[in-house]
Amino acid sequence: MTDLEFLDHAELLLKAVELACDRINDDGVADIDNQRVGGMITLTFENKSQIIINLQKPLHEVWLAARSGGYHFRFDGSQWADTKGQGEFFQRLSDDASAQTSQTLRFSA
Repeated sequence: MTDLEFLDHAELLLKAVELACDRINDDGVADIDNQRVGGMITLTFENKSQIIINLQKPLHEVWLAARSGGYHFRFDGSQWADTKGQGEFFQRLSDDASAQTSQTLRFSA
């Protein structure tokens, strides 16, 4: 994958996260403050816990940091897959956001 291809796919992922936060907020399911600075999004929940999503451009990876740990994802041609075989990005984000808020939250591409 070229740098440009990575950036295109990564931008779609970050936009999908932002849109999902807007949808969750609009539906009144939860209150998520999402702040984006360049290639990093910080999600802050009502209980002040956070999830941080960060692009690692030289590695062509997206990193996710949550209470459960840190995860690295690479685009495999169809989805962002964990580099250690622990699942797909949006499922991991949904699981961690739900655990941190004690609410069922769903993120998707």
